[in-house]
Amino acid sequence: MAKPIHISDASFEEDVLKSDVPVIIDFWAIWCGPCKMIAPIMEDIAEEYDGRVKVCKLDVDKNPNTAVKYGIRSIPTVLYFKNGEVADRIIGAYPKSHFIERLEKLL
Repeated sequence: MAKPIHISDASFEEDVLKSDVPVIIDFWAIWCGPCKMIAPIMEDIAEEYDGRVKVCKLDVDKNPNTAVKYGIRSIPTVLYFKNGEVADRIIGAYPKSHFIERLEKLL
């Protein structure tokens, strides 16, 4: 069963920018209520799209450099990467279908 991968500022380049499959990154923090709401959605997507998409989580409190670099000012923010570039962005908590719809455009 695939799970989201917890990444850091240090692992970002290897885990995201060099990935050969699209990557979804959930920028979150432990104190964020809406982040907790979308966590099960990210787990579902990681399982359902295993092998086709990499789902990652980045704690903005522990990894501020990446959050600043990509202009994360509100969480949850979900960035979609394809070929090392930001392809889409969702800010806030939404139903699973909204995240899937954006993901399908990258596949």
